Amino acid sequence: MSNPFLSPSPLPFELPPFAEIREEHYLPAFEAGMAEQLAEVAAISGISGTGSPEPPTFENTIEALERSGAVLSRVSLAFSNKTASDTTPGLQALDAEISPRLAEHSDAINLDQALFARIDALYQQRAELRLDPESEHLLQRYHDRFVRAGARLGEAERDRLRQINAELASLGTAFEQNVFADTRAAALVLDSAEELAGLPELAVAAAAENGRALGRDGKYVLSLQSYSNQPELASLDDPAVRRRLLAASLGRGAGSNPDLIRRMVVLRAERAALLGFANHAEYVVADQTAGSTEAVETMLTGLVRPAVANARREAEALAAEAGVERIEAADWKYWSEKVRKARYDVDASVMRPYLELESVIRNGAFFAAEQVYGLSFTERTDLVGHHPDSRVFEVKDADGSPVGLFIGDWFARESKRGGAWMNEVVLQSHLLGTLPVVVNNLNIVKPPAGEPALLSWDEVTTLFHEFGHALHGLLSDVRYPLASGTQVAQDFVEYPSQVNEMWADWPLVLANYAKHHVTGEPMPAELVTRMKQAESFGEGFRTVEYLAATLLDWAWHTVPAGTDPGDVEAFETAALERYGIAMPEIPVRYRSGYFAHIFAGGWYAAGYYGYIWSEVLDADTVEWFKENGKSIRESGEIFRRELLAVGGSKDAMAAFAGFRGRGPEIEPLLVRRGLTG
Repeated sequence: MSNPFLSPSPLPFELPPFAEIREEHYLPAFEAGMAEQLAEVAAISGISGTGSPEPPTFENTIEALERSGAVLSRVSLAFSNKTASDTTPGLQALDAEISPRLAEHSDAINLDQALFARIDALYQQRAELRLDPESEHLLQRYHDRFVRAGARLGEAERDRLRQINAELASLGTAFEQNVFADTRAAALVLDSAEELAGLPELAVAAAAENGRALGRDGKYVLSLQSYSNQPELASLDDPAVRRRLLAASLGRGAGSNPDLIRRMVVLRAERAALLGFANHAEYVVADQTAGSTEAVETMLTGLVRPAVANARREAEALAAEAGVERIEAADWKYWSEKVRKARYDVDASVMRPYLELESVIRNGAFFAAEQVYGLSFTERTDLVGHHPDSRVFEVKDADGSPVGLFIGDWFARESKRGGAWMNEVVLQSHLLGTLPVVVNNLNIVKPPAGEPALLSWDEVTTLFHEFGHALHGLLSDVRYPLASGTQVAQDFVEYPSQVNEMWADWPLVLANYAKHHVTGEPMPAELVTRMKQAESFGEGFRTVEYLAATLLDWAWHTVPAGTDPGDVEAFETAALERYGIAMPEIPVRYRSGYFAHIFAGGWYAAGYYGYIWSEVLDADTVEWFKENGKSIRESGEIFRRELLAVGGSKDAMAAFAGFRGRGPEIEPLLVRRGLTG
């Protein structure tokens, strides 16, 4: 049987031929892809042939690197998406095997002295090369990337770096697989529907269906989301059930991951020291828009006092409503809904019938993209996604020209990791002649067959958020794959997706999708008004929950080299108290044992601050959309051209200033989060 990864896909937009891909295809494709790219790099470096290599040029070095690794790129992007959204024991075993080998492969390229000599030579003469701005920025990124990877280190230091990177890759994979297993094992199993009193009828039915799917016929199973405070806590009437659910959530990873966490923290600190940095956070932030750890710490610590004060006011209101002296963590969300009902006459369960998934997708997210960017979406039932629940849509521009493919995979299942995310399985690149194929994954509880999926407002917001990432990938218009779509600074990547959240309650968009799933009646205008008013209550909780996770991440990654952080739980407690963010009634959004953002792969390690750093830009941008006097279509074209389309092809903050006309201002964020008092 031929391996489908070894040649470009014949399908539209080079969509991976998921119907033909088998587990046994991945490893041979990885091995062939790594061998192919190493041969290509040897040719670029001039060490694979005879005689003297050609002098370095942008075309024979940088562009050649951008063209290299086609097979490896195809299999890596498809594998990453598959293991996150529909894994199996076989894929998990392969992931554990291949992760350190991929790290070694990256080091073989990034620490190649002959290759770096060519890149460095080009960089030193960049002023004389007369490159266009996109190419000059790419050269800068390549040079920075190799230096940050250790290309300037001595041989002994490079050898140690290779060992660290391989071990970190293995540890991250083990952490992720432990969280995956623990999350499934911790699902709350209940014996009767009475224990679920307070949940909407369809949610109770979904819990029963979940029990059947998991082989627990007659039981009601609440599977856990990736974060600490589970959504059902807002509705469950039985306080004992609420406590059991929260305890199950908070306990994940407590037994399986502490040793992995400590080892990763020590290794990251050692690597940072090898590269000349005081700690991992300093290493990470040097390559981000924040620029310095001082800038990050100043912003984060400046938010703590007003956020905690806001949360304490909310806690007092909840305790008064509950008739207790102090609200407990498992009861916060429940009584918060009661206060919203009392103050604003907003009941989350009343909103759900107006938030049906299919309408939110087609009449909400897709409609907004049409209104703002001129895009249209047509479902391609003839094309197969990575799972039977995934759906493929062709995207076209206002003039009918092709944009790419969007794959939506919105339902939870046992084979999918928790959370919500976007993947790219084909990158847009004029150099390679490819258009984007992007995936959105959510974890909405799948209803019984024939029943509608009715969403909470948080789920609607998440859907629009992840669709913002998808649009960032789809609207990419760059030459080089390294700059495609979401391949921007980590503390900038959440910005476009956060901006897209605003369309969820934009009057034109909301009126188009928020209709009763049975009667078709629009959501009452007064309910919309009350919903917006009620959003302000809970900002204290949301900000403290997030800041606690951010500062926990920061604490782990400001540990200096040679320091053992000690007991994980004790470290957590001390860190939150040190920053003044410890509130027992508000559990940190992610405890260390299941903080996959920072320990599974480490993409957000010392970078979880990026969500609120990006939100500064987001809040400022929302103000611009509302106040610039242009139509949303005109504004959308400006935002698309100056920011979304450029991906990582220019400096991120320069791209922001390109449409905003100035740098960002923090005041809109402070107003949004109720932190001005």
